[in-house]
Amino acid sequence: MTSKEFWRDTAERAIRTFLQTFAAMFSAGGLGLLDAPWVTALSTAGMAALLSVINSVLASPFGRENSASVLSDPVRRDLPRRQGTDAAADETVGAGR
Repeated sequence: MTSKEFWRDTAERAIRTFLQTFAAMFSAGGLGLLDAPWVTALSTAGMAALLSVINSVLASPFGRENSASVLSDPVRRDLPRRQGTDAAADETVGAGR
């Protein structure tokens, strides 16, 4: 929890949570720019971001070392290809990574 990687991961999660909550406040109400409850939206998004940071800190003893995730093993994207797949199709799909 004291590493730079942990806090970078935690900050990324908190910022994403803030932005998603902030956007949800406007899209759920269908409000226009001038009619929006800005203080409420900022307050709600800030609370969600704070809860995200608290969640990351509480999850740190359970997940991988220096990670804000509670999961111990991340999803592997470098697994071998299945036999019989088209190599050209695999390269096209993998190009977006």
